[in-house]
Parts: sequence; structure tokens; C-alpha cells
Amino acid sequence: MQLQVARIGKPHGIRGEVTVQVLTDAPEDRFVPGTEFVVEPASAGPLTVSSARWNKDILLLGFEEVTDRNRAETLRGAKLFIGTEELDEDDDDEGWYEHELVGLQARVGSRVVGKITALATMPVQDLLTVTTPDGEEILIPFVEQIVPEVNIEEGFVLLTPPDGLFEVNADDAASPEPEGRE
Repeated sequence: MQLQVARIGKPHGIRGEVTVQVLTDAPEDRFVPGTEFVVEPASAGPLTVSSARWNKDILLLGFEEVTDRNRAETLRGAKLFIGTEELDEDDDDEGWYEHELVGLQARVGSRVVGKITALATMPVQDLLTVTTPDGEEILIPFVEQIVPEVNIEEGFVLLTPPDGLFEVNADDAASPEPEGRE
């Protein structure tokens, strides 16, 4: 499994540096000299970081294989990937990647209420998308109080949703509406 960590932008200067759109929350760990990336398209890589520096808000990378602006121009739009086996899982015991969560059962107690179909990384908190058996998508705040357990080995996440966030009692949904006033 591979995880995309950046997309190459335009060349910077004449020595082969490029701007990159950073797609990881740990750029200081991912873009160190000596790091080798798998590249898409494959014809553009692999690429090995020789330098990494910030110019205001923009990360500039140099690669051992790229020594001039012309070669750097050919990399525009290329995607940089690392193998997930290269990730240091001890860095963040609380963190999960989308590919680890998608496909897991969503459970409330022992009842399966759907499957995880996406993880949206948001500025304030992440959101899990749970798709119910009838196709409804429900956004669940990915916080410990609502998602107290993620069990990759057994293939599920345990949810403790507050009232109204996630209707798990199908009988309630099928019950008739109260009579209107006459």
C-alpha cells in the first residue's frame, strides 16, 4: 500500500528545485534528504530528496536525480508516494490513515450500522463517513468520545454516538408519525 505525500508543482530556480503541494501532516518527517519516493508516473522516478527548504509557505525540494530546470519542468504534476510500511507507527498512536479505515464495519455496541467509506481531514476535527446498509451517508466526528475504539485486526470501529446523530433503531424510523391536530 502506498500513501501520497505530495504533488510536484513548478520548477524553482535553475538548479532543479521544484515547489510541492504538501499532502501530509508531517512534512518535517517525510521530506528529509535521503528519502526515496515512488513517483506517478513511474517514468519520472524514483526520486531521492537531496534538499528540502521552506520559502514562505512553499516547500522547495531538490532531488539527486534532477540537476537542472529543464528536468525539473518534466516533473510538474507528478505525485510522490511512500510505502505505508515506511511509516513509523510509533509516532502517533492516535492517528489513522484513510486506507486503514475504509471498509471497516461501523458498530454501535454489537450491532453493525454501516461501513466506513471515507475519512475527511478537517481543520478542527476529522470526520468519518459511514454509509448505512440503505445507502445513507452519515458524518461522524472522529473524536475519542464518539469513536472510542478502532480495531483494524477485527475489522470494525466502535461508535458511541450522541442521541440524534446516528439513528440505530430501525423500529423507531418505521414507527408511525404522531397524529396531527384536528
